[in-house]
Amino acid sequence: MSKRLSAALACAAAFVLAGCAQPWQGFTAGEDQSAVIARLGPPREIYDLPDGGKRLMWPTQPMGETTTAADVDASGKVLSVRQVLQPNEFYKAQIGTWTKRDVLVNFGRPVETSYFPLMKREVWTYRYLEANAWYQMYSFYFDPQGILRLTQKTPDPLHEPEHDRMW
Repeated sequence: MSKRLSAALACAAAFVLAGCAQPWQGFTAGEDQSAVIARLGPPREIYDLPDGGKRLMWPTQPMGETTTAADVDASGKVLSVRQVLQPNEFYKAQIGTWTKRDVLVNFGRPVETSYFPLMKREVWTYRYLEANAWYQMYSFYFDPQGILRLTQKTPDPLHEPEHDRMW
């Protein structure tokens, strides 16, 4: 097969895949939460929201890069369904205001947690795909009281080329 034909087929496949509906698409505000559950299955995480509603979550962590979140009101009606592991969601986190609970409710359980004793910071990290092109890790640093003090974005080492890894 010629290089041009191979390249054309690869581009066509990319366009087809880009047009596929994502799990968080195709829901209408006001429909019953049972429609979301019927399509996505039972949520793996459920969190109470301040207004009496709930956030239902379907994470693909630890190896995946998405978490679908459905916010439902107290009567079980869908308010929104979206993918929360993405920059515009991460950037809502408020340094000095958000707590571990806020991060947990907004993004679900982290893919990894660690503790840096010299900094006295607990770190929660989430794997995500930025702009459908760059595999990244987003980290939240908490002080001993559980208050968010720093966020950080880094490349995901899981997707780094072998020759770039230091062994």
